Amino acid sequence: MANTSSRTLTLLSLLQTHRHWPGADLAERLGVSERTLRRDVDRLRELGYPVHASRGTDGGYQLAPGAVLPPLLLDDEEGVALAVGMGDAAQSGIAGLEEAAVRALTKVVQVLPPRLRARVNALRAMTVSAASSGPVIPAEVLTMIAQSCRDQERLRFDYVARAGARTEREVEPHRLVALGGRWYLVAYDLTRHDWRSFRLDRLARPRNTGASFLPRPLPGGDAAAFVRTAAQVPTAKTVVALVHASAEQVRRTAGQWGEIEPVAPDRCRLTMTSTSLDWPTQALGNIGAEFEVLESPEFVDHLRNWGTRFLHAVDRSSRDSSACGSPGGA
Repeated sequence: MANTSSRTLTLLSLLQTHRHWPGADLAERLGVSERTLRRDVDRLRELGYPVHASRGTDGGYQLAPGAVLPPLLLDDEEGVALAVGMGDAAQSGIAGLEEAAVRALTKVVQVLPPRLRARVNALRAMTVSAASSGPVIPAEVLTMIAQSCRDQERLRFDYVARAGARTEREVEPHRLVALGGRWYLVAYDLTRHDWRSFRLDRLARPRNTGASFLPRPLPGGDAAAFVRTAAQVPTAKTVVALVHASAEQVRRTAGQWGEIEPVAPDRCRLTMTSTSLDWPTQALGNIGAEFEVLESPEFVDHLRNWGTRFLHAVDRSSRDSSACGSPGGA
C-alpha cells in the first residue's frame, strides 16, 4: 500500500480524470478499504479540494468547483493567469501542445470558483494573442466539451452550418482536434446517425444531457485525419530556401515568416511552413535577394507559374508601350 501522502496525490489525480467515481471502484484502484478512502477524501477537503460525496446505489465521489483555489498553492490572480495562459497555449498552433494544454486547462478550470471562471473567459475574449491564428474559443467551452469526451457523456448544442442553417444537435463526443488555426469536435451525430466534425466557433450553448454512452469505433481511427477530410483542411507545406543574403538582412524583412539559419556571412537558410505556397513566395520576393529552392519540387512549380504570369505581364506592357510610342500616336 502506498504511503498516505502519495496515496492522497493519486486520489486527487483519479478524481481529475473522471467526473464521477463509484466509491468501491475508487477504493479498489487505490488498494484500500472504503473506510480508508473516506479518510483520504476528508484529507483532501482539509487541503481545500472540494470533493462531493453521494450515497445510494449510484453513490460515489467527484471533484467539484470550489469556493477557494486548492493549494498548488495559487492565489486568485495566479489561477486566472495560469488558465488564460493555458487557453492561449491550446490555440497556439504548436504541434503536440494543443491536446496537453486542453487537458491541463480542464483540470484548472474544473476547480476554479465561478467568479474566477468568468474572469478567465472575459480576459481571453478581450485579449488579442499573436500566436492565435483562428477564432478564440472560450475556456469554458473547451473544457466542458473535453470533459464530455473524457466522461463519455452525450452533449447537446446549437450549431450554425456552413450555409447558415441553425440546428440543435445531440452527439456522442469523441475527440477535440486543433487544425488549421481552428478547433473541431469529432462526434457521432445521433440525429443523422453518422460521424461528423463540428467547428467550435460555430457551436453555441453546449450542455451535458447526463446520459452516458458506450464509445463507437471512429472510421479510420484517426480523429485528425477525419477532420482534415471532412472539413477539407489544407495540409501545411514546408519550403526551404538558401537566400544569398546575411541572416540579419533576411531577419529584418522576413523574420516573421519562418526560421533563419546562417550558413555563411552572406548566406542563410530560410525554412517556412504554410498551408498556402503564396506566402513563402511573397516573403522571398520581399527580401530582394537571389535565392535557391532546396525544398520542395511543388514550390519550384509554384514559382514557375508565378514567374510565367509576371513575364507575360511584362511582355504585354512592352507591346502596349511600343504601340503608344509609334508614329501617328498621340
